[in-house]
Amino acid sequence: MSTSWDAKYGAEAYFYGTEPNGFLSESAAALPCGGDVLCLGEGEGRNAVFLATCGHRVTALDQSAVGLAKAARLAAARGAAIDTLVVDLSAYRLEPRRWDGIVSIWCHLPSALRRDVHRQVVEALRPGGVVVLVAYTPAQLRHRTGGPSDVDLLPTLDDLREDFQGLQFLRGQETECAIHEGRGHRGLSAVVQLVARKAP
Repeated sequence: MSTSWDAKYGAEAYFYGTEPNGFLSESAAALPCGGDVLCLGEGEGRNAVFLATCGHRVTALDQSAVGLAKAARLAAARGAAIDTLVVDLSAYRLEPRRWDGIVSIWCHLPSALRRDVHRQVVEALRPGGVVVLVAYTPAQLRHRTGGPSDVDLLPTLDDLREDFQGLQFLRGQETECAIHEGRGHRGLSAVVQLVARKAP
């Protein structure tokens, strides 16, 4: 799997661009100020770098060493510092009560693995910690403007409410909106967006 992502990220241009996801930009203020933030499936680093420029201490996880090398270059170009770690989320375990924020932007996982990782996310948040997530929903299959073609990789809001039991949902919605992020996401898209907080 990492081989295909290495190939996608191998070009000099950034496949999903260098600007942060729009929903993350809108929701970043919900993250504890200056906290430790983990970015899942971070790829070429645009979201991690944005959060670092906002004053967070950011660690970016991804299975692609090629993508994370580009993330480090982007951080350096923006005068930011991020930590990167090449991991397979099927084998990696999140440290409990470690993170003030966990960000998942387009980190699409098989449903069984998604449930496991998201339950780890709940445990990995510190009290008052926040998760921000954006993913495509099954309705995205009719748009074909980005994202996986396997419905098992596409969660609904109900799926995520089940995954993140114990968190308070500050925002949770399925919606359609225009997504324009590099060459990878272009056009009208069916997405789920959420911000949820662990009790202090």
